Amino acid sequence: MFSDRKAIDQVSGWLTLYDDGFVDRTWTGPPQFKFMSDTVPPHHHFIDGVATHDLSIDTNTNLRVRIYLPELPDSTQKLPIILHFHGGGFCISQADWFMYYNFYMRLAREAKAIVVSTYLRLAPECRLPAAINDGYSTLLWLQDLENRKTHQSLLSSNGDFSRIFLLGDSTGGNIVHQVAKKSAGENMGVAGAILIHPGFLRSVRSKSELENPESPFLTLDMLDKFLKLGLPEGSTKDHQITCPMAEPLEGLDLPPYLVCVAEQDLMIATEVEFYEAMKKSGNNVKLLVSPEVGHSFYLNKIAIDVDPVTSKQTHKLIQEITHFIRNH
Repeated sequence: MFSDRKAIDQVSGWLTLYDDGFVDRTWTGPPQFKFMSDTVPPHHHFIDGVATHDLSIDTNTNLRVRIYLPELPDSTQKLPIILHFHGGGFCISQADWFMYYNFYMRLAREAKAIVVSTYLRLAPECRLPAAINDGYSTLLWLQDLENRKTHQSLLSSNGDFSRIFLLGDSTGGNIVHQVAKKSAGENMGVAGAILIHPGFLRSVRSKSELENPESPFLTLDMLDKFLKLGLPEGSTKDHQITCPMAEPLEGLDLPPYLVCVAEQDLMIATEVEFYEAMKKSGNNVKLLVSPEVGHSFYLNKIAIDVDPVTSKQTHKLIQEITHFIRNH
């Protein structure tokens, strides 16, 4: 009976786990932040220059994507494709949450790119590598569109399949790196990889984990519990998915990388460690540091609206991503 269900753990207001395995993702934190996890229905008409669509791309696995299509005066123009993987510690969030909608509407419009955001399976019901497989399956679907094995008018007519950019927020950045490795050398049109505040960690606390401030977007509790629920059973944070800088990075035939970090992020020390390891291994990698802000600052509409620093750094982040895309 439902009345006999007992909560056995909670993760920083984002997730409650029950003794029968049920997972409740109802937001229980500060009420002023709840709207950022509200879902936004798709709109096929253009709002602020962008239309959105939800598509099923594999009926067998129920894999779906959300598409952000910018309005263009020239209907013959082919647009780069941003393949987006959302964050959430592998355990929460969806592609249609307001926090993503608000940012990726703006990015699609300003970068003049089509954003394809995958609805990833979530842990603990579906542990890794489920979300990685979903991301790679979406890339394969884009290749099927290019090769005309299937057709989707929004993308087939408007997308440039030779310029696909993998982009991930937080643990979505981990998925970007894994999909980039999986597709390396396969001529799948991946022109670049953009990792925004990736969830790279070690089992031992880093200096930034010990010293930087926590926020509703990232706490030490979230780092520990989400990854325990998301990683393959029995794994630690030293697993290659969360600690890729501990494995060889030479000779992987990776595309150019843009690694974006925030000065006050709990994970900046290990994120920069990854960047340094990529650079030392001879990979084409660029680092963007956003000063005076924390993890996923650009998804926090409240801060963007009221804090000039957050607003300025969000604008700069979009500029740098746009510049990266236009130059690759």
